[in-house]
Amino acid sequence: MTPADGASPARDVSNVPFKPLPMKGPDVSVDYRPDGSIVITSNHAPGQGPRSIAHLLAQKAGEHPDRPYLKQREPGHGPWRMITYGQALRAVEGIAQWLLDRGLTAEDSVMILSGNSIEHALMTLGAYTAGVPAAPISPAYSLISSDHAKLKHCFDKVAPRVVFAQSGALFAKALATLKALDPTLTVITADGTGDGALSFADIAATAPTAAVAAARETLGPSTLAKYLFTSGSTGLPKAVPQTHGMMAGVIAGQDGLKLEEPETGEVPQSLEWMPWSHISAGNIGFNAVIWAGGTLHIDEGKPLPGMFETTIKNLYEVSPIVFGSAPIAFSMLAEAMEKDPALRASFFKNLRYMGYGGATLSNDVYTRIQALAVAQTGQRIPLTTMYGATETQGITVTHWVTERVGLVGLPLPGLALKLTPSGSKYEVRVKGVTVTAGYHKDPERTAAAFDEEGFYRLGDAARFVDPEDPAKGLVFDGRVTEDFKLDSGTWVSVGVLRPDLVAACSPYIQDAVICGQDKGFVSALFWPSPSGLMALVADPGPGTPMDKLVAFLKDRLATFNATAGGSSRRIGRFTVMTEAPSIDAGEITDKGYVNQRATLERRHALVEALYANPPPEGVVEV
Repeated sequence: MTPADGASPARDVSNVPFKPLPMKGPDVSVDYRPDGSIVITSNHAPGQGPRSIAHLLAQKAGEHPDRPYLKQREPGHGPWRMITYGQALRAVEGIAQWLLDRGLTAEDSVMILSGNSIEHALMTLGAYTAGVPAAPISPAYSLISSDHAKLKHCFDKVAPRVVFAQSGALFAKALATLKALDPTLTVITADGTGDGALSFADIAATAPTAAVAAARETLGPSTLAKYLFTSGSTGLPKAVPQTHGMMAGVIAGQDGLKLEEPETGEVPQSLEWMPWSHISAGNIGFNAVIWAGGTLHIDEGKPLPGMFETTIKNLYEVSPIVFGSAPIAFSMLAEAMEKDPALRASFFKNLRYMGYGGATLSNDVYTRIQALAVAQTGQRIPLTTMYGATETQGITVTHWVTERVGLVGLPLPGLALKLTPSGSKYEVRVKGVTVTAGYHKDPERTAAAFDEEGFYRLGDAARFVDPEDPAKGLVFDGRVTEDFKLDSGTWVSVGVLRPDLVAACSPYIQDAVICGQDKGFVSALFWPSPSGLMALVADPGPGTPMDKLVAFLKDRLATFNATAGGSSRRIGRFTVMTEAPSIDAGEITDKGYVNQRATLERRHALVEALYANPPPEGVVEV
């Protein structure tokens, strides 16, 4: 069997210098407490964040009204349509006036069902300006779900009076479900279609009065801006109130880490596919574009087979200064650039640094990306990462050049991070301006989420890269709630093992789920990579594509086991899953992050088969 394109080892570029990273280096204070906990704070002062995101938009529109703010393709990958900062402010104030005219207040909400779009952004900013919370919902709850259970749950939590969708026809079933719950609900659609729907264009054209400026002046750090929903990994999604102060706190923290850069007059360009119903893109990335006065290109591609091609087409035209995405996108991007020098040239043309978050980037992908960077630019590109949660915004960042992936980084200026002993690990907890006060309409979960000092419990584990030198940062050490013990009492660190396995089996494996609680050995459920399978289909060697895949995995896992160390990292058996992960069942989010617990519960029969004796067909022993 011949390896698929991209499977060969990347060129060793470890001695090639990095492009300079325009951020201050690590500088922290560490308090080692008698109870074993460790509190870490940054010695860098936070910058001056905005009073509110609505004020920030008004400021940037005043500074450069004719600068492009948002761009989005016409249907069918047509030409870019565009709105300037000045045009955006006019539409936003029109939406705010319309909401105020209908008497909406902070006690109401505007629910947004559809994905990223110019209209979605303007609807959100209009709600901000009027002082009405926005509530973006994962489009999967409307379009993929068969029973709309999560959609109805979210609707019940925030009780919106207005619902927005991009297309009346596409969201017809979801809108009918919500109208059945509340017949008085007002529906707005971008295309003006849908039973009884109002046209977005008409709403945005409303003439603003002095009431809009007066409403904006009531906004401050404690004003509720939006509700974001958690992924629902431990049940139905939880509604997390987001204030303007929380979002401004991230901006201020990041601003406090920046070095002064020479004024070039260059407008930062960005390309974003990650959904605005999640914290990373919907708050951190979205607000950062406005803060920088940049131009955001809305990418309708996704790191999925048949959809990533759209991202590639966009990257021929958009050369970002900073590129941030989920690890799965970096893997697919590396594979595409290895085959396409023109794509590589466009991607690296203006790139200063890259960022990832939400999951650990594998060393394999990192090495391939850096080899591509050196081939194009003669330098390695710094790779940063921000860590956080829906309840906390971004709380730590790797803001210095490092060759190590998997870092959690160090706390943003203005926040306190506490590491609390939990078995053999340290659980991450945080307190500060970016952290929510609690869950909406859920006092029990709110009480359980915070410790006696008011630190929010993230449920993740972290440790110092070098306990003797905390300034080297923290490294992710798995999820406390995902880790389990073998029957020998040995702990298995799922969050560390999983990306290592995926890297060892690259490029044929897209993701993995780790099994073995109370068993004698560790096993794995694998999702194959669609591109890897396509390469195996094209391979002229004997056997079916699945036969070739199994042979490849057995070989790679045998090599992995030989150097893995103890029983907690050696794989005894595996199964290749042929059914894709289900968003409806909570196995995967629309950002591509796998839910370990939900998958184990839904596919318990596969887990049981992994430990049956003798192993049934489909279970492979390593």
